[in-house]
Amino acid sequence: MDLPVMPPVSPMLAKPVSKIPAGMQYEAKWDGFRVIVFRDGTEVEIASRTTKSLSRYFPEVITAVRNELPRRCVVDGEIVIAHDGRLHFEELLERIHPADSRVRTLAERTPASLVAFDLLALGSDSLMREPQSARREALVKALRTAGPPVHTAPATTDRELAEHWFTQFEGAGLDGVIAKPLDLPYRPGDRVMFKVKHARTADCVVAGYRLHKSGPVVGSLLLGLHDDAGQLQHVGVCASFPMARRRKLVEELAPLRMDDAAEHPWGAWTDEEAHASRRMPGGPSRWSGGKDLSWVPLRPEWVCEVAYDHMEGSRFRHTAQFRRWRPDRTPESCTYAQLEEPVGYDLGELLRD
Repeated sequence: MDLPVMPPVSPMLAKPVSKIPAGMQYEAKWDGFRVIVFRDGTEVEIASRTTKSLSRYFPEVITAVRNELPRRCVVDGEIVIAHDGRLHFEELLERIHPADSRVRTLAERTPASLVAFDLLALGSDSLMREPQSARREALVKALRTAGPPVHTAPATTDRELAEHWFTQFEGAGLDGVIAKPLDLPYRPGDRVMFKVKHARTADCVVAGYRLHKSGPVVGSLLLGLHDDAGQLQHVGVCASFPMARRRKLVEELAPLRMDDAAEHPWGAWTDEEAHASRRMPGGPSRWSGGKDLSWVPLRPEWVCEVAYDHMEGSRFRHTAQFRRWRPDRTPESCTYAQLEEPVGYDLGELLRD
């Protein structure tokens, strides 16, 4: 491979802001795997946000790149799995599997797509120093004949339309809006774009915690919600506490600690079959790399309010943020029914646009 921009390249990043800024290029924030795609003829490399290779996990995307992208190019984009009108992030996670046969079966069953939103190189030319507006124009031109499963991300400079997208696209599983300064060159690894994400709150049962990697202090609280059958389901974690607060939480939660988890709603977490539901804490993960995921069970009696951006299936898509304790709420009152449902939107309409 011999390109004007060679791997590894860290993607340009965005910092969170509370509202959509004026005078920029706006795109939907895609909820998938961020990738940099390098193509030089038949040679193709798909690199993750951390510059690790994802090529073996997406053979159908490799084929699509060879069929649909220019022969020599470097593209910044997102690998997504979309069907039934929305994105499905959990199905992307299933791809990170050691068995090639399993990967290829999933590639046929739930094929992935590539959504391109920036062009870093074309032919023998690097576009890294070109402004965002010029790179966007070059991207649209270079991919004008590309067909599914390769898509050019819709973009606009109309802030009012971006505000509309922010509300409308959530029903398709998108994650907010990205704003890019029009004169911005490509700056690998720098947080120089802006992202506005959806934020909501939920009252959750605190049913356990994991220890912090630095020692015997709380790393994250394990959160639960009751389903229609009254079962407490693991929905995610909240973290990002100051170190002093982590130490204090160990003391506060000490009266709730259970020496024996057998009577805990998640007492079966050591059973491999229980992990098939993806709702048990402490389960092994192909992403964890041997990381200690053991946890301390608590009597599920306390309730806390957390902020979250959106759900992926039955769980919080990202780590939730602790807001406050809710002594006025009973654990039984913490159900999925409290979660706000976004208005549905057919993702196929966006990709066709």
